[in-house]
Amino acid sequence: MNILITGGTGYIGYSLVHQLLQTSKEIDKIVIYDNLSSKKYDFFTAGQLPTEKIKFVQGDLLDGRKLEKNLKDIDWVYHLAAKVTTPFADRESHFYDQINHWGTAQLVQSIERSNVQGVVYLSSASVYGDGAENADESYTPHPNSFYGISKYDGEQQVKRMEKQLKTYIIRSANIYGFNPAFRIDAVVNRFMFEAHFNRKISIHGSGEQMRSFIHIDKAAHTLALLVQEKAPPGIYNLGEHNLSVMDIAEAIKEVYPDLEMININHHMKMKNQSLAIPCRITELIPWPAKSMSEELSDFRASFAF
Repeated sequence: MNILITGGTGYIGYSLVHQLLQTSKEIDKIVIYDNLSSKKYDFFTAGQLPTEKIKFVQGDLLDGRKLEKNLKDIDWVYHLAAKVTTPFADRESHFYDQINHWGTAQLVQSIERSNVQGVVYLSSASVYGDGAENADESYTPHPNSFYGISKYDGEQQVKRMEKQLKTYIIRSANIYGFNPAFRIDAVVNRFMFEAHFNRKISIHGSGEQMRSFIHIDKAAHTLALLVQEKAPPGIYNLGEHNLSVMDIAEAIKEVYPDLEMININHHMKMKNQSLAIPCRITELIPWPAKSMSEELSDFRASFAF
């Protein structure tokens, strides 16, 4: 089996590649297709990968010619490449549409000209929009952020292929946890960094706002098993916990008992967004049992000092 992963050098790509190599003996080649726009190179330096199975291609989603060339002999595609949301997501809004929507459209067009058998598209729970609470897959998406709109538009491009090949659309919760390519702007990861080195975190708003979360290892485990068709093709939510920001802060305080919490604009209420938990996919692909407390303790042990 040959696999191509767009955006494969990023946070999720790092763990996915390692999970794929651990869970499937049938993998002959993994092509990492990435334009390196994140300017992060941890994928290339943190640990050894089998050189006979891994190939890196520096390429852009909008480069159809290069995509088609590298899709030859590929059986499965994981589409992770995206402009991801940040606290400044209202800036440069056109890039979300260009990359997440039209970049996906270009990839789909290239796949349609190939012999690819299956596609896994990593979407986001943000397609449900702020205010969506306990949303399952039947909930009608109404994204209201540039990021969420662009990811939902990307879904529509991928759905074009569902009659021709196996397609999985995975609407992921917020991902947290350590790996060498981890994102510091993810809320749990940022809190852990600040708690470890400053013993102080800042909570914006009331802290009552709810979000859904899943650990990087559990997310990668689930994604890796899709190529083994452990679940029928379709749309799935992916999350484990519904937690408020204060819930997260209290969980981190268990790991750092001397943690100081600073509230900013404490009386400002923020919008909720949560998934129906447990998600349907967990019945089909159970993940290794590990509590959030254990995950955060492991995270603490990963810091250099």
